[in-house]
Formats: sequence, structure tokens, C-alpha cells
Amino acid sequence: MTTSGELTEKEAGTGGNPAMARRAAFAGGVGTVIEYYDFSVYGFLALTLAPLFFPEQDPATATLSALAVFASSYLVRPLGGWFFGILGDRRGRRFALVATVLLMSVACIAMGLLPTYLDIGISATVAIVIVRLVQGFAAGGEVGGAATYVAELAPAGRRGVYGSSTAMGATFGFAVAAAVVGVVRLGLTPEQMQSWGWRIPFLISVVFAALALWGRLRLEDSPQFRALEESLEGKTVEKRPLAAVIRSHPLSVLRVLGMSVALNGTVYIGLTYFGIFLQRKGNISPTAIAWIAAAGIAIAVVTFPLPGLLSDRFDRKPVLMIGYVALALVAWPAFSILSTTSSIALAIGVYVVYMFFNGFVQVPTYALAAELFPTNVRYTGIALGYNLGTIIAGGTAPLIAEMLVQRTGSDTSPAGWVILVAVVGLVSVATVGRTASKALPQS
Repeated sequence: MTTSGELTEKEAGTGGNPAMARRAAFAGGVGTVIEYYDFSVYGFLALTLAPLFFPEQDPATATLSALAVFASSYLVRPLGGWFFGILGDRRGRRFALVATVLLMSVACIAMGLLPTYLDIGISATVAIVIVRLVQGFAAGGEVGGAATYVAELAPAGRRGVYGSSTAMGATFGFAVAAAVVGVVRLGLTPEQMQSWGWRIPFLISVVFAALALWGRLRLEDSPQFRALEESLEGKTVEKRPLAAVIRSHPLSVLRVLGMSVALNGTVYIGLTYFGIFLQRKGNISPTAIAWIAAAGIAIAVVTFPLPGLLSDRFDRKPVLMIGYVALALVAWPAFSILSTTSSIALAIGVYVVYMFFNGFVQVPTYALAAELFPTNVRYTGIALGYNLGTIIAGGTAPLIAEMLVQRTGSDTSPAGWVILVAVVGLVSVATVGRTASKALPQS
């Protein structure tokens, strides 16, 4: 089979069935919404959780500790990517995607049941770290699986717009988390929120988990993966996909890693740190901040199919480069406005503009990552490169941003971080050729 050339329906992996591709994009996107809701609730409650699990520290140090726990979950994401990559490349995409959403949901529910430091002392701190590590492990298999599955089912020349469902799902999960936290805060007093109300957003996950499992259990495996299995006549698809991808596709892994650094290093500033930054400034109430994040992120997510369409038309590289440059340019004004404003409308505007341009980074990244690996190691290759990037710049982004503010005394200093990771992205895609008009590489 060819590794390049103009796309055909057979090579695209759709079998000429756009309805199946739409169903895959929907179920994959909904599942990703649920996973990233589960994963991100912690970020919106970080300032509430800090005194509950780190009470013996001063407020600034407790906040950093809570953010460090948020970051710790990213340390195990490569392990999750390796584990679920093996499942996805050996047992099928559907099997792995069901497993990731189930594990993430169980961990989220466990978070809502944790005793606090007041109840069991230091054991509570240890427990919250363990649960976050489990969530990170599960998240390590989600994006690689969703991006792989949707790309293998997308119609010819439409991987960008169909793949936008992965970015929309991951980002909208944060909006749903912010909205749920906002509703809970609205109905409770600050004392009730601190006492028991913080548990509600985590426990609600049981409902979302049932929805995600229902959607993913109805999916079939991708035609590309089934064709690979049939061609091997029952033999193991790939015994050691991690070793195979490192040996045969090291440059592709490095490119995905660099794109992941740029994507995660910018997106978590908007998804997580903007809200923490606004709460710390104190010009807007915590309840209003939750609604600002929910509205701003949700409005921006609606625009995500646009960069998908543009990347299908003009290819991935130019759209990615526009996104990197735009985020580097808007970062300083964004922090400058958020540091002084008490206007809800203006704060929502900052979210919308920043996350709109982040869509130009997110959407083409997932499509391009799938186009860099052949079928037999695609899941593992994306998961490996993407999750190594999250260690460097994912969960660490809010922590680094807060450390920059505390150590420099400048509210706009996190803009330097955004510029740095955007440059990493520019370097990573500088030598990438055209991929949107070519077939997905075959095994």
C-alpha cells in the first residue's frame, strides 16, 4: 500500500460511508467532552481545594501546592499513552476508547468522595495525588485514540473538519466543568461550598460517564484497523508498537511532541490559569468567573470547525503558523486586561479571542499527528509524542504562570511563557510538508 498520493475513499479509511464517520466524530467528541470535564473540574476548584488538602501552608504556597497536584497528573500521561496505545494498536481503537473513559470517570467519582486533611491528615493529601495520577493515566490514552479513530474514518480531504470534533470535545469539556462549578457556586453559600459543595461537580460525573459509555459502546472499529487485522490473517497486529514507533518514526514523534508543547502550553493558560488569575486578582466574584470561563470557552469552541476547514483547504502548516503567531501577539494584552478589569463582558471577550486563535493550533495538530504515522502504530505514536509534550507544558502551564507572577511581581509575565511555547510550535512544523491532500500512511 502507498504511503502518499492523492486521497481515495478506500485509503482514507471511510469505505465511502460518511454516516459512519459522522457517528464516530460525534461519539468520539462526546466521550472527549466527558473525559476532559472529569479531568478539568479540579482546575476550576483548585483554590477551594487548596486549604482543604494543604491547610498548614500559607495561602500562596497552598495555591502552588494545589497547582502542583494538577501538574502531577501529567507526569503519568505518557504511561497512559503507552498502555492505551498498546491496547488501541493491538486490540482496536474502540476497545481502548471505552477503557479510557471508564477509568477517568471512576477516578473523578473517587475524587468527590475523598476525605479532607481535617478528617485523616496527611493521608488526604496523598490520596488526592493518587487520584489525580489515575486521571492523568486515563487522559494519556484519550486524545491519541480519538484523533486516530476520527482520522481513520473521515471522508477524503475532510480529516481537518471532522477531526475538529476532538479539539471541540476536549475544550468544551472545560466549558462544561466551568458551568457546573458556576451552577453549584450560585446555589450555595461560600461556607457550604467549602464544606461539602465542592464534591458535587465530581460526583455528577456518574451521569456523564453513562452517556459517554453508551456512545462509545455503539461504535465499530475503524475500517483501516480491521483491514490491517484481516491482512495479517489472525496474527498479532503489532507486538511492540512503542518500540516500533520509536525505531521507525522518531522524527514524527519529535514533531508531535513539539506541537503538543505549543498546544498544551497555550491552551491551559486559557482553560485553567485565566480563571485562577482572575480569582486571585479579586476584581470579579468566583461565581462570575466560572460563568465567564464557561461562556468564553463555549463561544470559541463553536468556531473550531473553521480552522479544520482551512487546514483541509490550505494544508495544516499555514493554519498552525497563524495560530502560533496570533497567540504570541495576544498573550500580553490578554493578561494586561484581565489584571485590571472588573467587566464581565470584557473578560469573556478575552477568553473568546484567546481561545479562538487556540483553535487554529488545536484542530490542525490532531489531524497532522494522525497523518504522520502508519496504521499499525498510529495510536501509540500520537499518544507518545502528545503526552511527552503535556509533561513539559501541559499541567505545568498554570503552575509556571503563577510562579512567574509571584516571583516577578508582574501580572503580564505569563505572556513570556506563551511566546516561548509558540516558538517551539513554529520550529516543530517548519519542515513539515503537505499532508492534507494525501492518504493516511498505511502499514
